[in-house]
Amino acid sequence: MRFTRVSLRNFKCYEDADVRLDRGVTVIHGLNGSGKSSLLEACFFALYGASALDKTLDEIVTIGAEEAEIDLWFTHADSDYHVHRRVRNTGERASTPDCTLETPSGSIDGVTDVEEYVGDLLRMDAEAFVNCAYVRQGEVNKLINASPSTRQDMLDDLLQLGKLEDYRQRAGDARLGVEDVKTNVAGKLDQLDEQIEAKEAENPHDTLASLKSELADVTEDIENYEDQRETARETLEDAESVLDAYEEKRAELDDVAETIRDVREAIAETESEREELADEIGEHREQADDLEAEADELVAETELDEADAEAAEAKRGELAAERENVTERVSEVAPEVSKLSTEADNAAERADELEERAADLREAADELEAEVEELEAEREEAVERIEELDEEIAEEKAAFEDAPVEFGNAEAHLDSLNADLDDLRERREGVRADRQSAEDRVEEAEELLNAGKCPECGQPIEGSPHVESVDEYRERVADLEAELDTIEEDVEDVTRRIDRTEGLVEREREVADLERNRELAVERRDDREDAASEAREDAAEKREQADDLEAEAGDAREEAESKREQAEAKREELAELNAEQSTLKERIERLADLADVLEEAADHREAADQLAEKRASLEDRNRERRDRLSDLRERKQRLEADFDEDRVEAAKADEERAEDYLEQVESKLDDLHERRDELQGQIGAAENAIEELEALRDQRETVAARLDELQEIHDEVSELESMYGDLRAELRQQNVAKLERLLNETFELVYQNDSYARIELSGDYELTVYQKDGEPLEPEQLSGGERALFNLSLRCAIYRLLAEGIDGEAPLPPLILDEPTVFLDSGHVSQLVELVEQMRRMGVEQIVVVSHDDELVDAADDVVRVEKDATTNRSRVVRDPEEVLAD
Repeated sequence: MRFTRVSLRNFKCYEDADVRLDRGVTVIHGLNGSGKSSLLEACFFALYGASALDKTLDEIVTIGAEEAEIDLWFTHADSDYHVHRRVRNTGERASTPDCTLETPSGSIDGVTDVEEYVGDLLRMDAEAFVNCAYVRQGEVNKLINASPSTRQDMLDDLLQLGKLEDYRQRAGDARLGVEDVKTNVAGKLDQLDEQIEAKEAENPHDTLASLKSELADVTEDIENYEDQRETARETLEDAESVLDAYEEKRAELDDVAETIRDVREAIAETESEREELADEIGEHREQADDLEAEADELVAETELDEADAEAAEAKRGELAAERENVTERVSEVAPEVSKLSTEADNAAERADELEERAADLREAADELEAEVEELEAEREEAVERIEELDEEIAEEKAAFEDAPVEFGNAEAHLDSLNADLDDLRERREGVRADRQSAEDRVEEAEELLNAGKCPECGQPIEGSPHVESVDEYRERVADLEAELDTIEEDVEDVTRRIDRTEGLVEREREVADLERNRELAVERRDDREDAASEAREDAAEKREQADDLEAEAGDAREEAESKREQAEAKREELAELNAEQSTLKERIERLADLADVLEEAADHREAADQLAEKRASLEDRNRERRDRLSDLRERKQRLEADFDEDRVEAAKADEERAEDYLEQVESKLDDLHERRDELQGQIGAAENAIEELEALRDQRETVAARLDELQEIHDEVSELESMYGDLRAELRQQNVAKLERLLNETFELVYQNDSYARIELSGDYELTVYQKDGEPLEPEQLSGGERALFNLSLRCAIYRLLAEGIDGEAPLPPLILDEPTVFLDSGHVSQLVELVEQMRRMGVEQIVVVSHDDELVDAADDVVRVEKDATTNRSRVVRDPEEVLAD
């Protein structure tokens, strides 16, 4: 995995930042407190969200802003990914309304889904990411200061051994669960044995046979008593039939007598009602006379000749039609008045709106003309800047007028001079060696001459042919010294030329920077000139539009005045129509009153006629009732002659005897039925007991088989639990041995000190440092710098172990070191640089270091510089020449 780019908006101290990250070693450099660590925190937060924060979510939004946006681009397994988060903080509670991860297979939305995907993709959560690859500021000693058990948990999780422990615990939980179930099943089996023994002791089969025999005797007694009860019931029914007939005639006689009384009462009530109707008829006729007199008075107020309802209704219809015509005319004129008033108001509003738009356009034209002045001023500034840059470029190029090289060739000339200087230095070393050799020969020759021997062959001087060669040696030394002086002069000359050429190279670079600045100034000049021209044209166009709108506004005001005059004329016409309509309404109402009075008088006379008819009808009804009363009296006399008292007395005696017997036999039958039901229940209970006994025996067989199955499952789970534990211990031991080897290799590479022989890592992740004399030391006994370097070595060894143990489908994240030099002196910083170089040589694709140390900057492949504005307290990334020009 490799970070490629991070973009921030309103994240902590960054208002706006966009940083690209390349392969190799990248150092994020800047003063303390400039915001270096916040760049890496943004990357970490983009991947893991709130779980990556030490503080609350609302503290990542820049003070004074409501939203922060973080975008991180990274590659993984040769695929590109982009995660975007937007955090909103309105003062109540910060939230993440947008969280999206773009993958090669599509987009994933939502905080939970994105973080789960990242965890599965990288095979580690936020805590594992920190323990493996992210050494955060102030946590350089986190692993070394951790207890062995904590360190063991960290490393086991990173090496995926924690999953084996989870599996072992799950197997253990399963074993305990099986044991609980097995205990319950065994208890249930014991309970079933007790229940079966108790059921067998009750001997349900013998009990069932005895109960069935007794039930047969009770059933026979019930049948005998039921036959005798049936005979008594027949006797009771005969007696009751005789008595019922008697009662029916007695009831019929009573009904006839009561009907006679009812008919007499109805005749009396009807006569009373006829008298009331006669009074009511007189009242209706009197009211009709009064209403007809009132109608004669109303006729005088109308145009009619007499009180005639039909004539009144006809005249009322004529007036209603006339009023309807007036109303229709009102309905036509009223909308015209409203329409003309509305059109006048609309025209006035349109005039106001047009004048307002014209004023806005003139104001916009004024603003554009002011903007033109500002743009022309900025253009003049750009022109002046171009002239200044042209002068500076000319001044820099003037240095090449008397130079030994033309402008543009200084760097190549410098390389040539450096090559010449290297050749001269190499030649000087060779001459120095030759001179030293020659001087040694002269010294040796002089020693031999002083000893009386030949300087070449070592023989006595007498007779030796080579005695004169010592002078040749001295001449050789003198020649070499002369040649060496010449070379030294040449070196000094070339060095002076190099110094001058380096100045020329620096001038060429300054000219390149100035020319880039000039290009930006030219672009700014042209941009301001185009913008001023466009604004000037826009202002003229807006003034022309304002003139047109003001002309339209004048027309609209004239139209409004004309419409108001037309509306006033229609309003006067409407007033006349309303007055006519009111007069017609009053005439129609008087005719309506006359018609109502005549109608009410006719209603009273009609009501009187109807009541007279009803009174005659009541007289006919009473005549019929008197005839019926005569018939009822004759029937009453016939019923009184049909009674036989002796037969009634005999029937009553039979009824009493039958009722006494039935009462006694019912009690006996109830006892027998109760005993029969009790016996049937006991038989059912006995049969149920037998069925329960058989069911318990079947259930015991099932439970016993279940207990055997649980024992087999318990044995298998126990074996699985032991296997996971043994496998975890075996893998941990392998990883501990490999990690110990990598830790010693890494520590030996970066810590050149003869005081320490090796580091030992036990199976429980306890760390021990051994001195050269074999004395063990706890890591805490090392100095602050040694302890920090030791912990960094441990982190890098863990990173190497994971890198060697994971294939290309899940490469590790970048190795991130946040201010690792906090506890290191200058000597240890050099060793840290060596550690970083060693990790790069081992194939770590990307290493990101946050530091203010210049030595780490010199060792970087790329440097990201961070600065903070003391006035705004905002951080920014400075990498591009454009930002320097903007200053």
